[in-house]
Amino acid sequence: MGRRCPLRAFLPTDFVLVWEEKLWLPGRGALAGLTRTERQRLQHHRWRQKFQRNLQAAGLLLEEVRKDRSSGKVLKVIRCHMMGHTPPCSVLLLFPHCQDPICCPPGTTQLGSISLWAEILRQLRLPNPLQQHVPNKPLDFYTCAFRKSKLSKFLGSDSPDSYFSSTQRHRVVAEILARTMYGKRKHAEMGIARLLAEGAYAAAFPLHEGPFELPSYHVPGADLNPRQLLFAYWARWCCWHKYQPLDHVREYFGEKVAIYFAWLGFYTAWLLPAAIVGTLVFLSGLLTMGTNTPAEEICSSGGTFVMCPLCATCATWNISEICPMAKLGYLFDNPGTVFFSIFMSFWAMAFLEHWRRKNATLAHHWDCPFLTRPNLMATLAQVGQVPIFPLLRGPFPQISHSSQFLLCVVMIFLVSVIMYRGIVSIVMFHTGNPVLMTQAGNIANISSTFLNLVLILLMGKVYTSLAEQLTRWEMHRTQTLHEDAFTFKVFIFQFVNFYSSPFYVAFFKGRFVGYPGQYGTLLGMRNEDCGPGGCLIELAQQLFIIMVGKQLANNVEEFVLPKIKAWWQKRQLAGLWGAQMGHDPRRWEDDYELIECEGLFEEYLEMVLQFGFITIFVAAFPLAPLFALLNNWVEIRLDAHKFVCEYRRPVAERAQGIGVWLLILETMAHLSVIVNAFLIAFTSDFLPRLLYQYEYHSHLQGYVNFTLAQAPRTYLAHGNHTPCRYKAFRDETGDFTLFYWKLLAVRLGFILAFEHVVFFFLRLIAWMVPDVPADLALQVKRERYLAKQALADNQDALFSVRAPRLQRPLPPNIPALPGLSALWP
Repeated sequence: MGRRCPLRAFLPTDFVLVWEEKLWLPGRGALAGLTRTERQRLQHHRWRQKFQRNLQAAGLLLEEVRKDRSSGKVLKVIRCHMMGHTPPCSVLLLFPHCQDPICCPPGTTQLGSISLWAEILRQLRLPNPLQQHVPNKPLDFYTCAFRKSKLSKFLGSDSPDSYFSSTQRHRVVAEILARTMYGKRKHAEMGIARLLAEGAYAAAFPLHEGPFELPSYHVPGADLNPRQLLFAYWARWCCWHKYQPLDHVREYFGEKVAIYFAWLGFYTAWLLPAAIVGTLVFLSGLLTMGTNTPAEEICSSGGTFVMCPLCATCATWNISEICPMAKLGYLFDNPGTVFFSIFMSFWAMAFLEHWRRKNATLAHHWDCPFLTRPNLMATLAQVGQVPIFPLLRGPFPQISHSSQFLLCVVMIFLVSVIMYRGIVSIVMFHTGNPVLMTQAGNIANISSTFLNLVLILLMGKVYTSLAEQLTRWEMHRTQTLHEDAFTFKVFIFQFVNFYSSPFYVAFFKGRFVGYPGQYGTLLGMRNEDCGPGGCLIELAQQLFIIMVGKQLANNVEEFVLPKIKAWWQKRQLAGLWGAQMGHDPRRWEDDYELIECEGLFEEYLEMVLQFGFITIFVAAFPLAPLFALLNNWVEIRLDAHKFVCEYRRPVAERAQGIGVWLLILETMAHLSVIVNAFLIAFTSDFLPRLLYQYEYHSHLQGYVNFTLAQAPRTYLAHGNHTPCRYKAFRDETGDFTLFYWKLLAVRLGFILAFEHVVFFFLRLIAWMVPDVPADLALQVKRERYLAKQALADNQDALFSVRAPRLQRPLPPNIPALPGLSALWP
């Protein structure tokens, strides 16, 4: 590293390692007088020296650049180059499952993946307004698993300098950095990740391919660098209505990032029909609001129905006072919501089935269908046969205790919010203001939901940190198992965090109220009942505030927080750059000012939680898909802008799908069927009205009077209470009526019928829609044949077979190709 190679100026920089150190380091004789910090700094210096020597031994070319600070420190940078004369075969041995392009017979082309809507418009010969032409589309070749003995058969094998793309080069360098030792084998001191965690290096990242800003003058798209191309055709807000250039994203950021944006775009496109149907259901409820007979009876009742007090010190009230809320409740509790619940159950399963097909097509198109991830323990076993965490042994009972503690914290917050609602309602009633008294329940519900949203957002950060610590203690054997366990823990914590309050309102609120004289209590306070419009409208209010509030908070955070971090990063480096403003900043200096890429975990988690809001409680909030669609249009461009403009370039990682998130989405889709069945049966008034229409009156005349029970005589006899009514199917003694038991049987029967019918059709959809499209399966067979043909040593002899070998027909599952019949015996 001391000698300067004249070729370094012409070699591309594949990776950059950055660290700070003092200008003076003590020698071995001065160790006794060093402080702990100085000893640690010296240890880091020795680690770096050994690490860099081992990198050179692994075949990397290193170049050191230094910048002196006025504070007595020096900023040092190691530019890593993958040496161009390194044979591709020696590099590809690091990736045993790598798919490389091969030389194929002329006239063979690979079909690209075309979306369903684009194919429909093409068949109808209509212009596609979402289509855009992006220059420099990456070339697509037939590929097969790399074989060292067949190196000459692969394209570009005769020119090692250009065999790998820039993304492949920095992926190879990242693999070398992850496997290189820097300390003792028995302590498993290996890899750049641990050096970063120990503080020996400040940053390690591949470089962007130039600036993202477009020139002030007109430049043809084909002349832009890859980063400018992504900015011009993907990351700008004016591209919100265009298809994403996924092939370009994959070429620049790798398959893992491209798969995320492919899934996000696919999910957003499928939200469009769900949003349209949900909006139509909501509008139909709005247009038919005037035909709601029970609401009209409430509004015209005047002082006919005197209701029992809502608290021990409250007065009686007339049911006509809740006329506006009774009408408004019909928007979220009408027959259309039942249809929409069934529709969304089918939508969720159809979406997941078609995503599997899309995922299979992309995995084949990007040459990663049989990808396996490296086993971390196997790697360490080769190093020195040491465990991942050598100091941690035995069971860890504190894991379960910590989880139980945090779940108890959630329950405590939930009970606190319930008590807050009760206190606010009582305060509103005692004001004496008619408006506040009428809207006391709504004011308490809305204000408590905002308070709950703040607690949810604060606790979300705590849950993520706890899940990370618990997963680390579990000592999983592979990185895949570690990430899956971490994902499941965070999802379970966040599921309880976000959905505990909606579940309470949907299935527990108003179930344990009791009746006058025998009210249920919680910590000395009467159990709260549903509001004037019913529990379903309160659930809709909660879903709207929590879902939309979370989306707004996340978008503001994703828009503002990276800019604040970037500003702080530039301010930290201002002292260094300010002393050398005379020169143009180099590429690594610009990229070092960017913020570190935070990965895709939070992005997936946000979308999965959103998927729960639009499926699990969709019967109460049909506008949820519409708000999700609007949010995702913004989300795609925000994420694209972060990756192109604000993040350092992440290491390109391969992936064949969205991983464990697909299993979580399937679980939520099945859970949504059960939850919506119970929601319609026990929370909505759909079944009580339906049974009343069947037994008493088809137009619901007298339904309000039928649902209001008389206060028991024992309640009126004690305390001189005024005769009043309350909502329940009870007689004058407080016992349940026969209609209540009939209704309970109808509810249970509806749940069984709903679940069995929906699950039957869901299984039917899964059976009818194969995970791998038939044309893709045929194409895979075709390419396997071409790969064998291209790698055959006697390829010329195979095509010189005479006509008598052509008499036997081809099998029906093999497509006809030039020369294929000659190979079939």
